[in-house]
Formats: sequence, structure tokens, C-alpha cells
Amino acid sequence: MKPIFLGHGAPPLLDDPVWVPQLAAWAQSMERPTAILIVSAHWESAPVSLSATGASTPLIYDFGGFAPHYYEMTYPTPDANALGDLVTSLFPDGEPVHQHQSRGLDHGAWVPLKVMYPEADIPVLQLSLPTSDPEALMALGARLRPLRDHGVLIIGSGFLTHGLPFLRDWTPNATPPGWSRDFDLWAADALDRGAVDELMAFRDLAPGMPYAHPTVEHLTPLFVALGAAADPASTPKTVIDGYFMGLAKRSFAFD
Repeated sequence: MKPIFLGHGAPPLLDDPVWVPQLAAWAQSMERPTAILIVSAHWESAPVSLSATGASTPLIYDFGGFAPHYYEMTYPTPDANALGDLVTSLFPDGEPVHQHQSRGLDHGAWVPLKVMYPEADIPVLQLSLPTSDPEALMALGARLRPLRDHGVLIIGSGFLTHGLPFLRDWTPNATPPGWSRDFDLWAADALDRGAVDELMAFRDLAPGMPYAHPTVEHLTPLFVALGAAADPASTPKTVIDGYFMGLAKRSFAFD
């Protein structure tokens, strides 16, 4: 399974007439995964932690101000204990994975998965972001790489630009601000060229900073997915591009 990075969007993504078909078509074009391990921008926790492994994992409604029906949605995934054991086996005894059995899936996980795999019939676990350091997250992705041989889809779920405090037009088709467009094109070019070191130095090198990422948690899942690639310097396939409310929703499949 190829690791991917996607822009997950807030719950209203589920009603978007453009984005929903794009995500659904992407899932249909891929081999069906045996299980899914997803790293979301919305769970930063060290040490590395796994969400609840039991069936019908609860959802976390970690958002506010939306229509009531979004808070009633469910995504009852099957038992994921086998996936949990597999992930845990990749870590040495001195670096145990914390089993967070009370933690459900946050919207960075269940919103895109509800579109991509609506039957909720694939085991899903969420892995925490233990750090914001790109090099460490690349190493984490490399450690997870053997999961691919077991048919596990590794997903980094974030947003290629996420300067919410600096948006002035909140309509879906808003013209992207210069900082969003510039960062988007710079990141795409760096990935195309295999310039991983440049990408990891985005805080210093990328145009549009710090407006594109006043906090970095929506970009850092990219490095986990990139680290899980067989060759992080290979050119990824851009599957989705364009903008939503002016933010770059560019999404990639690696090697």
C-alpha cells in the first residue's frame, strides 16, 4: 500500500460537491487496504500513542459552531486489536507504544474516512504525533514502513496550508491568499524535486511562512507519510489539488 497525505477538512467537507467525489474516487482507485493507520493533526501526544482498538470506536467531535447533525455522526469500525499488535511490534522494548484505550477517532481521521470508506468495514487506528520535528517524524514513518507489506494504508491527515487566523473570505471557492498559494506551489515543487531537506526546513525556507502555518500540526503528518515511502526522494503523485476557503487541499500518494 502506498502511504498518502491528504487534506482532511472540517465536517462540512462531507457536504462539499467537489471534494467528496475527489476523495471517494481516490479510495476507489487504490487497492483495498486490510487496515488503516492514520496520523492526524489533531492528536499531538508523546510518547507515541494508539487510539482504542475495540470495535465501534467512538468519535471525537473536536470542533464547534457547526450544524447539530455533525455531532450525531458515527463511524463504527471493526475490531483493530490485530493492527494494534502489529504496530506495537515495530517499536523496541525501550520505546513502548501507549495504548490509549479510551481515545476515539478525531475529525482529522473520521471525516475523510467517512468519505473514502463509507461502510466503515476496515479496521482503523489513530497514531499520535509525538513531536513536531520533521526529521523525527520521518524516522517514525520509516519505522511504520513494514506495515505496507501487510496491506495497511498509512495516512498523514492535515492540510498543506492552514492559516485560519489570516483568512478573510470563508466561502469554499475563495481566492487563495498569496501566502497560501506560494507555500502550496513551493511544497509541491520541493516534493517533485525530491528536496526532502528543503521541505523539512520549511519554517526557514518556505514562502508564505508563518502565515501558511502559524502552528505546524497540519503540515507535520506529511513527514510521517513521507518517511513511510520506500524512497522519500521519489516524486509523489498529486491526486487532489486546488483550494478550499483559500487553503491548499493538495494531497499526495507516495512511491
